[in-house]
Amino acid sequence: MRVWNKSGKSFGFGSASVLLIAVFLFACAPKPVKPPAPPAIDTGDRLFETAERLYQSKNYDKALESYTAYYRSYPKRPLAAAALLKIGEIHTIDGKTELAREFLNRLIAEYPDSPFILDARIAVLATFYREGDYQQAIRAADGLPLDRLSDRQAVSLNSLLAEASIGLEAFSDAFYFFALALERAAEHEKPSLRNSLEDVLQRLDSIEMAALLDRIGNIEARALLLYQLAENRASEEMYEESIRLLTELTETFPGHALAPNAATRIDELKIKLLYGIEKGLYGRYSIGCLLPLSGPYALYGNRAFKGIELALNIFSSTPSNPSFNLIVKDTRSDPDRTQEAVAELHAENVAAILGPIAAAVPAAFEAQDRKIPILTWTQEDHIPLIGDYVFRNFITPKMQVDSLVEYAMGNLGYLRFAVLYPDEPYGTTYMNLFWDAVVAKGGQIVGAEAYDPGQTDFAEPIKKLAGLYYEVPEDLKPKPLPFEGVETKDGAGGPQVPKPIVDFDAVFIPDAPKKAGLVIPQLAYYDIVDVCLMGTNLWNSENLIQMAGQYAQGALIADGFFLDSNSEAIRSFARKFEEIYGEKPGFIEAIAYDTAMLVFEALGRPGIDSRPALRDELLKTRGYPGLTGLTSFDESGDCQKRLYLLRLKGNRFVEVESSR
Repeated sequence: MRVWNKSGKSFGFGSASVLLIAVFLFACAPKPVKPPAPPAIDTGDRLFETAERLYQSKNYDKALESYTAYYRSYPKRPLAAAALLKIGEIHTIDGKTELAREFLNRLIAEYPDSPFILDARIAVLATFYREGDYQQAIRAADGLPLDRLSDRQAVSLNSLLAEASIGLEAFSDAFYFFALALERAAEHEKPSLRNSLEDVLQRLDSIEMAALLDRIGNIEARALLLYQLAENRASEEMYEESIRLLTELTETFPGHALAPNAATRIDELKIKLLYGIEKGLYGRYSIGCLLPLSGPYALYGNRAFKGIELALNIFSSTPSNPSFNLIVKDTRSDPDRTQEAVAELHAENVAAILGPIAAAVPAAFEAQDRKIPILTWTQEDHIPLIGDYVFRNFITPKMQVDSLVEYAMGNLGYLRFAVLYPDEPYGTTYMNLFWDAVVAKGGQIVGAEAYDPGQTDFAEPIKKLAGLYYEVPEDLKPKPLPFEGVETKDGAGGPQVPKPIVDFDAVFIPDAPKKAGLVIPQLAYYDIVDVCLMGTNLWNSENLIQMAGQYAQGALIADGFFLDSNSEAIRSFARKFEEIYGEKPGFIEAIAYDTAMLVFEALGRPGIDSRPALRDELLKTRGYPGLTGLTSFDESGDCQKRLYLLRLKGNRFVEVESSR
């Protein structure tokens, strides 16, 4: 079986092919009709047999005379319809297509119950094709009862429709009709039809081929289509898709002539998928790292690298584990440089990419285009939706809010909440997420007030939150007591000061520690006490404790890493980190460590020998016991984490026992 490509072989659908299709059609017409042998053959039967002999010897003029004489002399006999069919076919061969249709339509009208009706309708279609009216030829097939066609009729009809489609340059339809003809063809007809399929296939692009797969079921032509589309996908470096198509071919059509070739191609493409290198040259797994080791985010890049390096040291210390080679690229926090670095890592055949911290979006698009699994550390919205090779393993605002609300409502029984937030993107983002999370769980937001992030006096938004800002109308004020306004010995008396309306169980303040450290004491000043204060992971800071610790006792936050956790894994990690680097690790080091370990462990499993296999293995991650909480990836590649819940107790945050 030959392998074809997108160029080269030319088509020959000219006058010669018109003659060929006509000959093919009429060769497939009903065999010479022999009437039952009567006791004595009469003149009519002899006349019809004479006409048939002349037709088979291609003496069409004499045959036409005999068929015409028979029809005129014996219009009531069953073979009169057969005579009209042959008259129509002879006129078509002679190019007298309008005259042919006249006789064929007469057959259809005068002999509606004749067994030759379907042949007549197909012959009408052939007359339009002979005229070059391809659209009308296709329309002539409307209403044909396809389920009643014999194999001979189905081959004739579908071959004509395919040729008409070629005339209209509708090559997808042509392939489809040739495929149907091949399925019903006799063995001696199949080689010609296969050649026609291969010729038409050269005119189709990958999009058209993919669409055809939805039209063509498990018939022989599908194998041809699968193989060519697989070759196209391979040339487009879509190796995974190519392997999928070839696998379908080998499993669905194991006896097809292309099946051995397909099996060989699968093995070849799997080698290419092995991170784009030849199997014999592959010695060590390579992992790319995109880190801002210089520029404005250099501090975070260097901290992340320490986490990755420690993960590599610990993983490699087990003799049975494979070795890995880290290829680190300095992104300089520049989007263009980050995109270039992805291309460089692709050229260096990395299995996956860890990072980046900044400029994650351009990196993700580039990695997706090159089919490299990339695990980003970013809060950019919807980044995993860029493609199926893009992952995120990072704490997000939604994770924090969901963890806080779930604990507050599920464990503490809180139902009513207030929000005091800075009027800037960070604050409004958290406010909206918090509001949505509370409502989704059946709670209520009873107040939400914004403040200018540049101010230091928060009296106005606090008073609004507590019902102290607006003057109470005179008619709603309580009547004074008899002694009100009279000075007493203990200084009591005088106008009554209104008390705040604290109709909420907790107040959420999504702001940085220094600003929250100014807001919290002013809440106490206006008697908003005995409510739970809730914040973001930024509150896990010495600044907040020093500025507002005495007023923030019991404050609740959610964080992705807690160095003082009782977890033995975290204690071991912290101990080894300090031994090597002489400093304590934080969230960046921990998330980089977790991400690297996830990839190392996935690649160390049997069968994970390609980028697609690694991607699929990562998507299976469920409840991974990382330092940054139990981690899973959803179907989009976004992480789901069970965060650490922390409460302020004294001068430090402590882990809420029921949160793990």
